Amino acid sequence: MNSRKLLSETRRTFPATKAPCQQPSRILIVDVTSPSWANTCSVLCEALENTLCLACGLAGPCRVPLLSLYVVQPQQECLLPFTQVKENFGRIQACISELRLLPAEGSFPQGGSGVVQAVQDGLQQFKQYSRHTAAGGSTNSSVEITVLTSQSSKEMVKQLEKKLKDVDLVSLRRLQVIEVLKRDFLEPEDVEQCVPAEEPSSSDIAILGMDIDVQTVEDNVISLEMLFKTWLHDYGTEREQLHLLLPLGGFSHAAAPKSTIMCLKCDLQERLLDPALLSGPADGTGRAADPSSPWHVAAWPAPGLHKLQVVKALKSEGVCESVLYGLPFIIKPTSCWQLDWDELETNQHSFHALCHSLLQRKWMLLARHEPQNTNPNWNIVVHSYYVIVPSDSATLLVKAVAIRELLLPSAFPALLAEHPERIRGPIESALNSLEVEVAYNPLHLKSNLYKYLKSSLYKPPHRQQAQPREQRPERHQPKQPQSRAKAAVAPLLMAPSPLQTFRPAAARRDCCERSPLPRE
Repeated sequence: MNSRKLLSETRRTFPATKAPCQQPSRILIVDVTSPSWANTCSVLCEALENTLCLACGLAGPCRVPLLSLYVVQPQQECLLPFTQVKENFGRIQACISELRLLPAEGSFPQGGSGVVQAVQDGLQQFKQYSRHTAAGGSTNSSVEITVLTSQSSKEMVKQLEKKLKDVDLVSLRRLQVIEVLKRDFLEPEDVEQCVPAEEPSSSDIAILGMDIDVQTVEDNVISLEMLFKTWLHDYGTEREQLHLLLPLGGFSHAAAPKSTIMCLKCDLQERLLDPALLSGPADGTGRAADPSSPWHVAAWPAPGLHKLQVVKALKSEGVCESVLYGLPFIIKPTSCWQLDWDELETNQHSFHALCHSLLQRKWMLLARHEPQNTNPNWNIVVHSYYVIVPSDSATLLVKAVAIRELLLPSAFPALLAEHPERIRGPIESALNSLEVEVAYNPLHLKSNLYKYLKSSLYKPPHRQQAQPREQRPERHQPKQPQSRAKAAVAPLLMAPSPLQTFRPAAARRDCCERSPLPRE
């Protein structure tokens, strides 16, 4: 996937007031007048259904609180008005099935006016929904719109820029125009990408301060699925999520006491979804990790500000992977909108300099997690420790590391230098028969989790019990509507998290690197 980011991420306009739910509502506009809709339809529907079954199946607050779906053919039509995603997977599935049945290419004339009308109608619908729910406490105050089209994204943006000048865009957080391309139109290096690679562009397109993101994506299930999975990230930018504390050293331009520290303000991002969040019911009542635990750093939803105090540096080859545990998180320089421009820029440059220096020195950092709140009733504070690993990108990887109290005794017998040929021969033969890959690509493996979630989330229509003859309504009376009882969602069984592979640290590949996209 290739993308062209038209303005810096930190220049987006965000609501000035804090909303109870920082995850934006979603409006998806699908342009079915595109030349290749017949090829895109099936992969788009599968990718969308896969992502939304994850959103419904994850425990805790829903990461996609509201969803609305429009199609343009060439006039806009709302297939799904704003719907709460949690506990409505059956309705979402019915909408996707209707999307699959739309006519193939050539049935509609092309044109971008329908897309503009869909954007305007979606914004109006969101305002009405927000007013309706304001009395009971509005769940959201912002919306993001994603337009999927196979037409020229440049022409689409020109039309949007022209027609939306006089439209109220206060509630619009971001507008995306995604150009879906066939594999033949992509460069070889673009095919290698599996996640959006946002790069600044020399041409800036903004509507009343609101940026339009223009991206290109390949028309296959994996690429579109990764696009939709960005909805599952934390979109709260009211505050930074992590303070990385470093000793100031002797390079400060101003005189300062030795106790002064350097604070890098960062955001946390999940690298993986926690399988434990899929182990409970899909209604959000499943067990989630306890944010008050000293062994837990949560990236979503962020319970508060985390502080990691760097205590020492470690040689990269000196860290054994058997003492690392838990899910990894990505550390990035913050994009908190409340910081001024100079502070954001200085913080970003400092973060990049840290990444560069750690790579040059081949170092990792050992950091201690400071408690978020100091309760006077706490007599003893338990600290957890983390290893911070650099990468070739402008990100750091953080992972929990074992401490004395958790470590169990282990005996590692010495490896024998020689083995009998009758023993070694079959082993060598078995290894030689294996297919060897240069790097592990998780996109090559499937566990049927999507199929299981879809079957678990499906709620069959409730059947009424047979009534005695004397209680049955008369023929001339209107039939009472059939009630829909809430069906309990079966617990989702999920395999435990994969164990950390025990191998020398020098052979470890950076898990922040992007994996190549498998060809369908």
